[in-house]
Amino acid sequence: MKPATPCYIVYEDRLRSNLELIDSVRKRAGVDIIMAFKANALWRTFPIIREYGFGFTASSLNELRLGYEELGVKGHSYCPAYTESTIGDYIAMSSHITFNSIPQLERFGRRVCEAGVSAGLRVNPECSVIETDIYNPALPGSRFGVTAPMLPDELPESLEGLHFHALCESDSHDLERVLEAFERQFGHLLPRMKWVNMGGGHLMTRSGYDIDHLIGLLRGFKERYPHIEVYLEPGSAFTWRTGDLEVSVVDVVDNQNVKTAIIDASFACHMPDCLEMPYKPAISESVDQAPGRPVYRMGGNSCLSGDFVGDWAFEHELKEGDRLTFEDMNHYTTVKTNMFNGIAHPSIYLCRKDGSYELLRKFDYDDYKNRMS
Repeated sequence: MKPATPCYIVYEDRLRSNLELIDSVRKRAGVDIIMAFKANALWRTFPIIREYGFGFTASSLNELRLGYEELGVKGHSYCPAYTESTIGDYIAMSSHITFNSIPQLERFGRRVCEAGVSAGLRVNPECSVIETDIYNPALPGSRFGVTAPMLPDELPESLEGLHFHALCESDSHDLERVLEAFERQFGHLLPRMKWVNMGGGHLMTRSGYDIDHLIGLLRGFKERYPHIEVYLEPGSAFTWRTGDLEVSVVDVVDNQNVKTAIIDASFACHMPDCLEMPYKPAISESVDQAPGRPVYRMGGNSCLSGDFVGDWAFEHELKEGDRLTFEDMNHYTTVKTNMFNGIAHPSIYLCRKDGSYELLRKFDYDDYKNRMS
């Protein structure tokens, strides 16, 4: 029997399927693929990930500490700006540290190098392949990375690697375009580099992704630069289509011929990317729109006027108590949730391969109260 709603359910068999595919790419291409916690940080599922030997990348001290403690390895760190109060902790728990600017590299690079940590520089190839501006780090005026004209005549000796990130849920052909721009603008630096990090956004676990083309690109790069170690750090690919958010209808509002099914969850609180991107998630129980089929918006149970998405069609009229499944709600979902309005936070379950449900976390009033001062 499924748990009570609202709840996130992560499926072990789906997660393992993604891990096995990514592991296959890693081995066939001869590169290292590490997990980006910004997409998913459900650390109670990390024992499964640890079985496959994946490392991780972090963009904050909290992410870094989580990976260091729960995966048992040092991480690859990238932060837009390090400070005197944070750099020591980054050094202690990192194997690689990437700097966002030349001044940051000059300020901290030598200290990082002397501690035995490899220092890198994020570069911006100015190749824009992402349509949604909020997720596009290659927009004009971006705060991310150093463009080719910004490079000084001489780079610090402490620099050992280059990092670029210009993808978001992208395919291998997008990577090909970015990689061409990267080599054209920064290829003269590669003979002295020990590693290149190609960032995240490689959605290799999406149906239809051209895995062979990706592997060919990576092998070709390594043939051109055999001395360089290559890293990829996808986020969504690890947990793509591995979990759902299950909700129940708690009321139906009919206003000016617009029917809204109010659910016991919230887009603003529990599915924020639906409003941020925006996008319309799949609901397993919905059907294609056709004459005679009732159509509903889905309304979140918060007081935010814009807390709704729509529309979906169903075979029958929705009523209180109907259970609905919002698909693919594991990546960039649980890491972005909030407690606006103090709305009950969905519990999180792991559905094991045998079909049993393991409660990973149940939230209560104290979780809300303790976040408030």
